[in-house]
Amino acid sequence: MNKQQRIKKNTEFQRVFKKGKSFANRQFIVYLLKDEQEEFRLGLSVSKKVGNAVARNRVKRYIRQAFLELKDDLLPNADYIIIARPQAAKLDFHESKKSLEHVLKIARALPKK
Repeated sequence: MNKQQRIKKNTEFQRVFKKGKSFANRQFIVYLLKDEQEEFRLGLSVSKKVGNAVARNRVKRYIRQAFLELKDDLLPNADYIIIARPQAAKLDFHESKKSLEHVLKIARALPKK
C-alpha cells in the first residue's frame, strides 16, 4: 500500500468514526465513509487486547494483504477503518481474508460474487 492509501492522522480517523457507518462480525469492525477521492484509503487499529506485538503486526499484515488482493473489487472512493477484535489473532491469512470479505459484503463495499 502506498502512502496515499493510508489513514494515519487522528483527525482523519475521527472523521470516519463520526460520519461513517460501522459494520461488524466476530473478528473485525469496519467503518466505511464514502468520499470524493480516486483511491480507497485504509486505517488499521489493533489494540493490545489482541495479543503481543508479534500477533498484532501479523493481524495488520493479513489485513493489508487481503485489501491488496481485493482492491479491484472494493469501492474506490471510500475510507475504510478496520478494527481487529481479539478473535482475529487466532485466524490464519485465508480465514482472515474470508472474514474481511464477509464483513465488507455486509457493508456493501464488496459486490457479491
